[in-house]
Amino acid sequence: MENFVVSARKYRPSTFDTVVGQSSITRTLKNAITNDQIAQAYLFCGPRGVGKTTVARIFAKTINCSNLNENLEPCNACDSCVAFNQHRSTNIHELDAASNNSVENIRSLTEQVRIPPQVGKYSIYIIDEVHMLSPAAFNAFLKTLEEPPAHAIFILATTEKHKILPTILSRCQIFDFNRIKVEEMVQYLEQISREENLDYEKDALNVIAQKADGALRDALSIYDQVVSFSGEKITYQNVIENLNVLDYDYYFRLTDAFLEGDHGQALLIFNEILEKGFDAHQFINSLSQHFRDLLVSKDEQTLDLLEVGAGIRERYKEQSGKVSAKYLIRALNIANQYDVTYRSSMNQRLHIELAMVDLCNMEAEKKKQVNQAGKVPQR
Repeated sequence: MENFVVSARKYRPSTFDTVVGQSSITRTLKNAITNDQIAQAYLFCGPRGVGKTTVARIFAKTINCSNLNENLEPCNACDSCVAFNQHRSTNIHELDAASNNSVENIRSLTEQVRIPPQVGKYSIYIIDEVHMLSPAAFNAFLKTLEEPPAHAIFILATTEKHKILPTILSRCQIFDFNRIKVEEMVQYLEQISREENLDYEKDALNVIAQKADGALRDALSIYDQVVSFSGEKITYQNVIENLNVLDYDYYFRLTDAFLEGDHGQALLIFNEILEKGFDAHQFINSLSQHFRDLLVSKDEQTLDLLEVGAGIRERYKEQSGKVSAKYLIRALNIANQYDVTYRSSMNQRLHIELAMVDLCNMEAEKKKQVNQAGKVPQR
């Protein structure tokens, strides 16, 4: 039986052009290599799973390749590239600062920095989670970072830039990595699905991308989990079942009940949601998100802010045409109010049920006011 390799490793980008969602950073680094303006210290900042360590490795491999092509892609044939691909490169050193954060660890590193590379032009030191270094270790590292040997390049990576000393920041070129957009993740997951010969529904991949919350590595881990559950066809229904995600249909049905002022139907739908094991607090948060998505669906200019699949996008456009922006803003305020006071409530189920009743009453009150004025109700 062939050993399984997780998608996050199997499909890890190996060139600048295959990095997802960080085009401005990769273009800057490629230009620096082209113009021979390589700095001696870089700081890669950003949330987890967005490519900081991956870009650091690609950069390290590229600057040591002796036969770069015209697109600045490593040749994968020279001694340096072969050593890198076989995970035996002696001039690329990775250090996890979370478990090597003492002064002694940094002193060992500074002694190692003096040794020139045996293959290639540079020795690259990639220090991950650099914010975990102790203050004393930062101070011990400062002198080496300020005046390193010509062959040494430092690439520091962190998720918490604010914890790094200003004296360290001032000696680095700082790159802020973006959270990966949902549409970029979906495109990447589609590409992987085609390579793996898997059938998929785009709405299903969209749910995976949203669940990953901007981290591509998380998206790939979730994708592997879903493939194990679904088999050779990734469907929307299988994804929401496996990831325990509430179907969009519940929110559309609830909104219809609110617009009809149907308290009973709204409470029955909410009860159905609770019976499926979903958390009431998470539900009221997601309901607010639904009202927000309806609001942005009312204008073609803001429609791009809607991070859902094509099929669900059409449902949002259809339902947003039934309700006014004024109603949605009031609904958002009500949902937010109940969200804020949820934890202090003694009976939390009743608390959310009152929110359902208030949202139903909004439309009923408006109809009553309109009827009293002798006008035709309008949404």
